[in-house]
Amino acid sequence: MTIRSLLSILADGKFHSGSELGEKIGISRSAIWKHIRRLEEGGLEIYSVKGRGYRVPGGLNLLDVGQIEQALKSDVRHQLQEIDLQLTIPSTNALAMKESQRGDCHGRIYLAEQQTEGRGRRGRTWVSPFARNLYFSLVWRFEQGAAAIEGLSLLVGLAMVKAMEKLKIDAVQLKWPNDLLSQGRKLAGILLEVHGEASGQCQVVIGVGVNVEMPRDLGEQIDQPWIDLKTVSGRPVDRNLLLAEILNELVLRLNQFERNGFAEFVDEWHGYHAMQSQPITLQVGSKAIEGVCQGIDTSGALLLESEDGLRAYHGGEVSIQRAT
Repeated sequence: MTIRSLLSILADGKFHSGSELGEKIGISRSAIWKHIRRLEEGGLEIYSVKGRGYRVPGGLNLLDVGQIEQALKSDVRHQLQEIDLQLTIPSTNALAMKESQRGDCHGRIYLAEQQTEGRGRRGRTWVSPFARNLYFSLVWRFEQGAAAIEGLSLLVGLAMVKAMEKLKIDAVQLKWPNDLLSQGRKLAGILLEVHGEASGQCQVVIGVGVNVEMPRDLGEQIDQPWIDLKTVSGRPVDRNLLLAEILNELVLRLNQFERNGFAEFVDEWHGYHAMQSQPITLQVGSKAIEGVCQGIDTSGALLLESEDGLRAYHGGEVSIQRAT
């Protein structure tokens, strides 16, 4: 709680002296210094100026469960359990998987200001600076087993794009099977993990990472072209409102998906497809296949027209790039 209290004071972006911070929180100046050091070691930029105190440049838009819940639609809020907010954890997906294997966590959200071991697709590291981006995992139960979740990652991406449009953030596109792009650069990613019965009840951990306001120096660690929402929109984006809007869109679409599958979302998904009718190279394991991307089918499989004709490709170790 002390760290949270300290962060809430520093969130205004102004200078606060060590004695002022200590008095407000009820600890010594040396204890304040130790907490500041801990935050800096976690990647948070803090200016320290003798005679003035400590300041977080630009301030902080801290995650707040109350604000998130207030922005949720009532029918969505009733379908969700608690929001588990942590400051720093290895991975929201790892925590969600661990908890869901212990019992029913349907509708529970795991949220963090920072991940130290965040993962993207194919084991890539997801760069996760403190209190700058959005990292969360939602656990959702499906009664019909793993076969009933074909196209789920595409549905999640579609819900995210629609949520961003509600916040007046346009020009976001979808890249099969689980990325969001803007200006040809990666904006967000989705990681699904499943456990349960192949033909019976299963729980899916829907992991989401969104670049909201990526520090430039940490962005240099990312091994592919990237972009953040602040750059796309030209303004700061409230992470609490962003998460609420994503959940508002996602939960309602998950209900439709459970009833009717992915087929009814195909046309809508195509409207945001970044590579529709484009020449691409599809990497399946060690094999590279060149052709023209013809979108997706009703199961969410990628349709590629190559010299072998039109074929559908499902998930797995597949990467996709524009052909050169």
